[in-house]
This record gives sequence, structure tokens and C-alpha cells, in this order.
Amino acid sequence: MFLLLTGASGAGKSTTRRLIAAELAPDTECVELGHVVDFPPVPTIAWRQQAAEAVVQRALALQAEGRHLLLAGDPVAAGEVVAAPSAHELEAVAACLLDVNADVQASRLAQRGDDPRMFADHIAFAEWMRGHARDPGHMAHVLSTGGWDAMRWERLESLAATDGGWAVQVIDTSERSSEQVAQEVLAWCRAAVSGQVPVMRLSSATLSLEQRG
Repeated sequence: MFLLLTGASGAGKSTTRRLIAAELAPDTECVELGHVVDFPPVPTIAWRQQAAEAVVQRALALQAEGRHLLLAGDPVAAGEVVAAPSAHELEAVAACLLDVNADVQASRLAQRGDDPRMFADHIAFAEWMRGHARDPGHMAHVLSTGGWDAMRWERLESLAATDGGWAVQVIDTSERSSEQVAQEVLAWCRAAVSGQVPVMRLSSATLSLEQRG
């Protein structure tokens, strides 16, 4: 299974991954994009989506061993995993959004020394990710404009017509400590791999799309 822990800058993705990686090992390998591919001097949306495909390929290798992969630490949207060219070969995708309100997000970004001129963009992206968690078609141009040509964006629409459909868990980290968030995410990961929370099955979505075509 491909487990995605996503969120805007300041939501707590990398911290959470570091806190739970040992608890999930060895059945689940925890990575961020930089563990699988090299970062270019200037990352682009297309590069991020190509990197997501590389992580999907790693997940498929682990899947063949009966293991799972958790991607956490980068603002990869759930739609970018679902639309990755090889994602239909995954047994399932489970996605969780770490959300954070604007005031707390700005405070966290300031504490870690981010450029204040970028705060508005980070806050706007957090707002977009909330909409994306509810609806895969929400402002779809955010992902597709400047994106990788090989992405299968039609899967986002087809998921809505399949059993299970679009499913993104949301955890608000605004008033939670890092340890509290880590424990909640750890419980979500374990529930996902044991079939106790909704997941997305792309093979069904692909079949539905082919039948409609």
C-alpha cells in the first residue's frame, strides 16, 4: 500500500515522519522525495510529479515483498499520487492531509526562518489542499498547469464513480503537539494497512474509466 502524508509547509509532515518511522519499520518504509530522487537546482511542478512516479515505483517494489511505503515530508498532493502513470498497479492508496490554520502556519514558518514574503503563498496552498481533500477536481489547474505530460488526471474524475471513491483523511495539527500528531498519524497508518479506514483503489477506477470510454 502507498501511504501519503501530505500538507502545506509548516503542517508537520517531516517531524511526524521522523517520530513514527521506527514504529512502522520494517513493514512500512518511510521516505520523502529526496530519499528516492535527487533534487534539481530549481524544482518544478513537473519534476515533483516525476518524483512522485519514482516513489510509486519504489512502493511497487515494496508491494511485491508484502511491504508498504509512507511518503511524508513534501507537499505532494493526493491527486499527484493517484495520477502518477504507474499508480494503477498499486493495491491501494491511503492519503492523510495534515492541516493547519493560517495563524499557526505563519508562526511556524517564522520560527523556522522561512522568507516572510512567501507566507501568503504557503497559506494559500494550505487552503487549496483543504479543498483538494474534499474534492479531487477542486481547482485542478493548480496541479495540471506546468505539470508532467504523462500524468493521468482523468483518474481523479473516475474515482468519484467507483467503490471507495476519493478518500483523504484530515488531521488538524493547529492545536496539537508534535507527539500528539505523531500518535494520531501512526494510528491512521496502522488502520489503513489493516483495512479499517477508507482507501483509494485505482485498479477499480481505471476499469471504470475504460468501461465508460
